[in-house]
Amino acid sequence: MVTQAVSPRYLRLVLVASAVGTVIEWYDFYIFGSLARVLSQQFFSKANPVSAFLETVALFTIGFLIRPLGALIFGRIGDKIGRKYTFLITLTGMGLSTALIGFIPTYAQIGVLAAVILFVLRLIQGLTLGGEYGGAITYVAEHTPDSRRGYYTGYLQTSPTIGLMLSLIVVVGTRLALGDQAFSAWGWRIPFVLSLVLVVISFYIRLKLQETPIFTEMKAKRQTAVNPWREAFLSQNIKYVLIAAVVVIGQGVVWYSSQFWALFFLQTVQKLDVVTSSTIVGIALLLATPFFVILGGLSDRIGRKPIILAGMALAAITYLPIYTELGRAAQPGNINYPLAVFLVWILVLYVAMVYGPIAAFLAEFFPARIRYTSVSVPYHIGNG
Repeated sequence: MVTQAVSPRYLRLVLVASAVGTVIEWYDFYIFGSLARVLSQQFFSKANPVSAFLETVALFTIGFLIRPLGALIFGRIGDKIGRKYTFLITLTGMGLSTALIGFIPTYAQIGVLAAVILFVLRLIQGLTLGGEYGGAITYVAEHTPDSRRGYYTGYLQTSPTIGLMLSLIVVVGTRLALGDQAFSAWGWRIPFVLSLVLVVISFYIRLKLQETPIFTEMKAKRQTAVNPWREAFLSQNIKYVLIAAVVVIGQGVVWYSSQFWALFFLQTVQKLDVVTSSTIVGIALLLATPFFVILGGLSDRIGRKPIILAGMALAAITYLPIYTELGRAAQPGNINYPLAVFLVWILVLYVAMVYGPIAAFLAEFFPARIRYTSVSVPYHIGNG
């Protein structure tokens, strides 16, 4: 895939800039969900707390549903104009929209307009995330040698997990530092505003990057796609897009059933408090994160498909006994912390099996001239 040698030093910069930026994008996206209950109290009428919470959850869901549209829009730009500048745009859009949530007046101050502004900013979050991740996969893959693509893109695959872990650390840390009353009154804004600082740092790092060697060569030879949508979806390529979407849907089921559901299960089903449940999941995430790289590297040796399919199969067979045992281990007032962490670690390990190699799989599945679009759309259909 790579048409010219990339120095090890520059490759490290590519990995750091892409991964850090994507971590921040996922952090921005996740803190909305982490603070759903607080946001429902701040931006919706308190006359019906249940309705307010459900409306906030609906907004959180909209951010997921809009991601494929963002993949279409920014995929086209990335295939026509370039990978680098497109994911500079997505990083900026996500960072600004997230930070602005921290400055929105509350429902008590401006009424229903507060919810409208929140809705618009959540849409921007979803759109920009739809363009960011496919761009990062494409950018990293087009800099890496064929023999180690799974290993290097495995670093990028840690970013959603690290983003989730970072969001938990910031939210829980801020809550503990300020206390529940101050956090509910104004401290909830801090995790959102912090996004702006993180984005500025990441943007500065990404400015040092160059366009990928493959896209540079295509542009010089005038071989870039004239209409990426037509080539991706109205040609023989559509069958590969559909195959990729099916694979990613399976991966997405494992991803959400393991990482997201584990936290939801501990908080909602087991009735553990936010700090305790976040600590259990956070430790498990920390311990499992290296396996995204390890399993991505292993896929360079034995292939992407065996590892991905094994992860899906193991998850399907063992989810019920694992969650049953987790229910016993995480009883309020009688928590077996080592066992609870271990069980969640197994769940995240399944995620690493399906998610670690999938970036390389998607990048290698499509031709360079429509890669940004063709990677982004099935990825966000499956995960959105």
